[in-house]
Amino acid sequence: MSQENLHETTADPKPDGPFRDRLLFWFIRIILAVLHLVPYPLRIRVGGWFFKHIVAPVAGYRRRIRVNLDLVLPNIDPVEKERLTRAVPENFGRTMIELFSPSEFLEIARKTTLNGPGLEALEKARASKQSAILVSGHFGNYDVVRAKMIDQGFDVGGLYRPMKNVFFNDYYVSTISKIGQPLFQRGRRGMAQMVKFLRSGGTLAILIDQHMGQGAPLTFFGQPAQTALSAAQLALKYNAVLIPCYAIRQEDGLNFRIELEEPVPIGSAEEMTQALNDSLEKRVRENMDQWLWIHRRWKAAGSLE
Repeated sequence: MSQENLHETTADPKPDGPFRDRLLFWFIRIILAVLHLVPYPLRIRVGGWFFKHIVAPVAGYRRRIRVNLDLVLPNIDPVEKERLTRAVPENFGRTMIELFSPSEFLEIARKTTLNGPGLEALEKARASKQSAILVSGHFGNYDVVRAKMIDQGFDVGGLYRPMKNVFFNDYYVSTISKIGQPLFQRGRRGMAQMVKFLRSGGTLAILIDQHMGQGAPLTFFGQPAQTALSAAQLALKYNAVLIPCYAIRQEDGLNFRIELEEPVPIGSAEEMTQALNDSLEKRVRENMDQWLWIHRRWKAAGSLE
């Protein structure tokens, strides 16, 4: 559930900054309030349409998707590339509206099926009070896994990066808290709370597919991608089982299938994290429109400004 960092506090902030943030916050709140007047299935479709046809062109997302695809898949079919410039924002729009519809979203998560060998490994870890780390990316709807595992009685905490807009961040955190708790904010205090939770035998949910300037120069889709080693480092330090997991959106656009893969074998933090990158890449190749190609993932390759 990773988002952008909060605004940095300065000695002489721009006077119109907070005003713009508050204005944007209320604009989004009004849109969400209007969407909540319609039934959930229609709400999700409208949210996808809005991001696909309005947000993506205005925000420049379509161009960024093309740039990323040209870098890592230079031989992609032009028709497929253009399809993805529209399908990717649509999935993202659906995901955002789902997260801001917690009661209906939880009902979808509860009826989602759990599949894969990672489920048995996770159950064994719970029985022996061993900690676990579930690792995914901005794929499908990542919070389905957290919601489903909590519903199944697992103690799952989520790590998140706060948004730039302070006003909207408070609303965002309060909303995703309804999907499940505890939540840990990136930073010193959140890290201390997260480590305490993990050492007590809890299960932590982490996303690892954003560019991290201080990360390791690993590969993703054959290109250098700075990747955080924290998930693997925590697994090694606290003897946690490390499990790649994915919530894959189904053809109806509303339901999901959860896949829990084999735990990553113990090795160096770099080797384990590369295995996580490889796992995510395989899933993305199978469902290209479900990953957030909007990210500036390959800054190390010099592909984006």
